[in-house]
Amino acid sequence: MLVPGAARKRQGDIHMTETSEVRTNDEVWVVGATGRVGRGVTARLAARGLTVVPVGRSRERMVAAGAGAGLPGDAKVVVAHSAERIAEEIVRERPRVVVNTMGAFAATAPVIARACMPGGHYVDQASDLVAVQGLLALHDEAVRAGSTLVTGAGFGVLATEAVVAKLCEGRPAPHRVLVDAVGSVAVEAGVLGAALAASMVDVLTTGGRRYENGRLVTSRLGADPQRLAFPDGESAKSAGVASGELVAAHTVSGAAFVTATSGLVPTAPLLRALLPLLGRLLSVPALRRLAVDRLGQVRIKAAPRPRKHSWGHAVVEWADGTRHEGWLRAGDGMDFTADVTATVTELLARGVGRPGSWTPAAALGADLATPAGGAFILD
Repeated sequence: MLVPGAARKRQGDIHMTETSEVRTNDEVWVVGATGRVGRGVTARLAARGLTVVPVGRSRERMVAAGAGAGLPGDAKVVVAHSAERIAEEIVRERPRVVVNTMGAFAATAPVIARACMPGGHYVDQASDLVAVQGLLALHDEAVRAGSTLVTGAGFGVLATEAVVAKLCEGRPAPHRVLVDAVGSVAVEAGVLGAALAASMVDVLTTGGRRYENGRLVTSRLGADPQRLAFPDGESAKSAGVASGELVAAHTVSGAAFVTATSGLVPTAPLLRALLPLLGRLLSVPALRRLAVDRLGQVRIKAAPRPRKHSWGHAVVEWADGTRHEGWLRAGDGMDFTADVTATVTELLARGVGRPGSWTPAAALGADLATPAGGAFILD
């Protein structure tokens, strides 16, 4: 069984036991199994010998996706049309782990995660600030229930959190941390979809955030523009955003000042100037619904990833002037996400973890990024 070394070093023997009140079966449910990440997670878990159950709206599409992922033709599927309906099925059947890849995590994650408790475990790939904070807020509830909830199990959160954890290992809490997440993803042809559209709109309406003196404060979306020169000689731009990476970096480091940037945020001066106004407009419920509906119907063309590698980056500074910098190199950001989610899920299914709600490195150690294909470059 794969157990990240950092997790053993920091946490000791972290094997879990099921609660006496509720027993789970040996199934791993993948919600949204017909999407790109869902298909990838299903295939990886099936190849590792776990009992995988696709969950979604269309039986036909799930059967086809399951067959493509290596599941037998008569494999079990669960048909459910909403997070609430999925939660009802989880409570009734008690799977060991539920993987949520359906998106819109701020709304779906608390509903599905609570249904897993007590005794069952939960994993998602949330990267927006509201969703990550919302799941972490369930920590005490999860501890009492003997359940492990992991949010941000993918590129962005883990790619930056793991570098910060490595740079801070064995050192006191730093004064300042900057993290940058710049993914490189091959685009699949098809419709953008409502879940991704909602996530894009939510980034605009949330605006910018940063930590100052240990407090989360409002900042301008698109602030702190960066031009990053990667270790492989390529480069890209990024700018400030309210993100799960920000929360994870603050939690794992304990730094008083934390900022986060993303390669997904526009850096052109005119676009950056328009972002706050656009965010205010989309905060109007009717305009938000219209934007999500229209964006979700946009058809996109297939395209190769723009750079060979995806990069997580961190700069950590201490009050005495000490400064360390590090990178995590990965391949396609979506493939890395599927690998991370599958690895976290396998560990939880096999009894490794500790009760509570966590980001990935906090739950299982920074070395979790390595079996998912990441490589650290640290000074």
